Amino acid sequence: PGWIPLLAGMQVLLPAFLSITLHPPQRLEQLNQYPDFNNYLIFVLTKLKSEDEPTRSLSGLILKNNVKAHYQNFPNGVSDFIKSECLQNIGDSSPLIRATVGILITTIASKGELQNWPELLPKLCLLLDSEDYNTCEGAFGALQKICEDSAEILDSDMLDRPLNIMIPKFLQFFKHNSPKIRSHAIACVNQFIISRTQALMLHIDPFIENLFALAADEEPEVRKNVCRALVMLLEVRLDRLLPHMHNIIEYMLQRTQDQDENVALEACEFWLTLAEQPVCKDVLCGHLSQLTPVLVNGMKYSEIDIILLKGDIEEDEAIPDNEQDIRPRFHRSRTVAQQHEGDGIEEEEDEEDELDDDDTISDWNLRKCSAAALDVLANVFRDDLLLHILPLLKELLFHPEWVVKESGILVLGAIAEGCMQGMIPYLPELIPHLIQCLSDKKALVRSITCWTLSRYAHWVVSQPPDIYLKPLMTELLKRILDSNKRVQEAACSAFATLEEEACTELVPYLAFILDTLVFAFSKYQHKNLLILYDAIGTLADSVGHHLNKPEYIQMLMPPLIQKWNQLKDEDKDLFPLLECLSSVATALQSGFLPYCEPVYQRCVNLVQKTLAQAMVSSQPDQYEAPDKDFMIVALDLLSGLAEGLGGTIEQLVARSNILTLMYQCMQDKMPEVRQSSFALLGDLTKACFQHVKPCIGMSIELTVKDNLIVNISVQQCNMDTQRPEMQPYIAMVLHQLVEIINRPNTPKTLLENTGTSPPSSLPHKNLLSITIGRLGYVCPQEVAPMLQQFIRPWCTSLRNIRDNEEKDSAFRGICTMISVNPGGVVQDFIFFCDAVASWVNPKDDLRDMFYQLQCNLVGEENWRRFADQFPMPLKERLATFYGV
Repeated sequence: PGWIPLLAGMQVLLPAFLSITLHPPQRLEQLNQYPDFNNYLIFVLTKLKSEDEPTRSLSGLILKNNVKAHYQNFPNGVSDFIKSECLQNIGDSSPLIRATVGILITTIASKGELQNWPELLPKLCLLLDSEDYNTCEGAFGALQKICEDSAEILDSDMLDRPLNIMIPKFLQFFKHNSPKIRSHAIACVNQFIISRTQALMLHIDPFIENLFALAADEEPEVRKNVCRALVMLLEVRLDRLLPHMHNIIEYMLQRTQDQDENVALEACEFWLTLAEQPVCKDVLCGHLSQLTPVLVNGMKYSEIDIILLKGDIEEDEAIPDNEQDIRPRFHRSRTVAQQHEGDGIEEEEDEEDELDDDDTISDWNLRKCSAAALDVLANVFRDDLLLHILPLLKELLFHPEWVVKESGILVLGAIAEGCMQGMIPYLPELIPHLIQCLSDKKALVRSITCWTLSRYAHWVVSQPPDIYLKPLMTELLKRILDSNKRVQEAACSAFATLEEEACTELVPYLAFILDTLVFAFSKYQHKNLLILYDAIGTLADSVGHHLNKPEYIQMLMPPLIQKWNQLKDEDKDLFPLLECLSSVATALQSGFLPYCEPVYQRCVNLVQKTLAQAMVSSQPDQYEAPDKDFMIVALDLLSGLAEGLGGTIEQLVARSNILTLMYQCMQDKMPEVRQSSFALLGDLTKACFQHVKPCIGMSIELTVKDNLIVNISVQQCNMDTQRPEMQPYIAMVLHQLVEIINRPNTPKTLLENTGTSPPSSLPHKNLLSITIGRLGYVCPQEVAPMLQQFIRPWCTSLRNIRDNEEKDSAFRGICTMISVNPGGVVQDFIFFCDAVASWVNPKDDLRDMFYQLQCNLVGEENWRRFADQFPMPLKERLATFYGV
């Protein structure tokens, strides 16, 4: 009887409901005005069986979206009614309707309703025992979704730890006669492996035994979930898998070749995870001869890959890009992106980015996973892997089928990092062959060749330029103008890598390079134009002031300024363009003067506009918050202008309100905004100190208050003329620096410690040490008394970076401080000697400073006795380099 009013209402509303598919947003907005609309939706889903299943499912999905958006506003009667109908219809005869009801249940649960729906979990677990397959499968499907979405709360005291009952219950169904039920059971338990849920750890042995029993299951979904479980167990319970590791490896070798690609992909993840385990080399070395060809075979394009990549289309440069295929651009702060030459610290690479040679296939697939696995295993086994790879490569690289040849080139790129030393004897033959492959008739071969050659760019640059660099550069520039957009993209990215490695080696070819890059402006569609900006910016960073010639400026600047004028302030294409202009302005120095005023003014306007929008959006019921990346990128370009133009920017600063805006940015809630504003302050300090002088005190107070101890604060005291202004703040800054550098587990980067991005790729302690050294160089009398408190971590930090200007300035500072306070280093003098020995080629005057300090502190007579305590490598290095 309760349905009678709904049935009457449905006669009116059903035609309107069914028209949703014609005008979804407008119709939904109208229908949501009806108080009973959500009741009608659950009615259509669960009771209106005269309608087709897709329509009923659509009703449930609309209700699911309403639950996500407005559940807290549902009247109690409506929400209770929906819950009741879901539980009564979880066993619908239609798999589509069961799945939709399950999605609806888990959506309600994820809205915090697990606590307010106490009968849900017991009821679903009870329904698992139903003799009706549909009821059991529907309940399991709902439980799987709840386990996926609410794993944390299920393992909490808030619900009285229901997993203590649920996990043993799930394990009972591993041997169910239905493959669908078996798959659900494994998937439910899998949600709790990584978190090491206690309820699962108590049953870990029967869980693993059950997995082994299902290893050869005929259902692909079951095999996939078994593989997924073993991969996660490898990470969290290696101790339980080790006794069975030989058999597990043999099993994963089979599954990596499974006919079902989803199973093969899950199995392939095993090798990526195993490579991270300390036991990898020991347990896998005997299987390399079997594993290597399996991974190599997985690196071939599948037929579906080629279809998705439109691999049969060779020329597509005239086809406009589909805008939704262009990945969103996010600005990378200049202070983060700025690399410090030769710091000697390898940043962790994202393997997916590193091996993302076919990003049009956005999903992680077997080809990418196989390539990533080979890459990490090459880093584990190094040249030992070549024993198994080289025989395969000989066949692959010269294979008549392009798909096989292409996979061989990918293999060669994947092993580049880990096997570089062992590959060197073969590179004089391989590099010319790869350069020839850049002209292959298949676009996918040309594009992967660009990527692989970029992986060997460091070796290419180390050879005489006429042998490899010049031919490679010539062919890559041709590919930048390729008729295929994928090849254009790969060539641009590869050339940017070559620019970073070659640096000033490219100066003799600048006219040729610029001619090509500028021509690409008129050739490229939208997506590749964004990558072209990166290539030009990297070129400017690499060759620096060599770009500052009238003929080069005349080639490069008009197309950049044309794009600059075309883009509106709200266009996110400004991000890569402004990043590019920042690098160009820094490189051109005075050559950028004719363009600086409009660029400067627009950047100031962008900062001002974003701050104003942020202020308005902070009021209740006002506009959306602005995208602050526009402000960050503008601040970074202003930094580039200040660095490039130096004192000539003084008039622009004097005529603008940039210092007021910058001070506001220093107090912004967003760490990246504050970081870029401090960076700008540092650059303006060097460029026009007279305007910045009033801000120094306030900015350092903000720096310390915000725990933003960054290299920028040191830029404010880099010149001796500023020493009086810095003295009142030295103690404030120094105490915080010393406290952080002495922390036992200092994070790798400043970002991890403070929520802000570091101004370089240098790890946190290195950055702190350089900052302390520079402070000591400018104000030794103020810093030297604290020498004993930081000298040991200072030395152990800076011994690990290569020779560069930052290390030079930091060591000059520490030497100056030791001269002022020699007693501060006596107890840790061996650490200082070790740090000195890390230098390969210090400047002559710095070398003399080291020698004099060693002689003055220890004395020539006592040195031999003192040096006898040193480890032999340190003793020999000091004797060789410093004659002591």
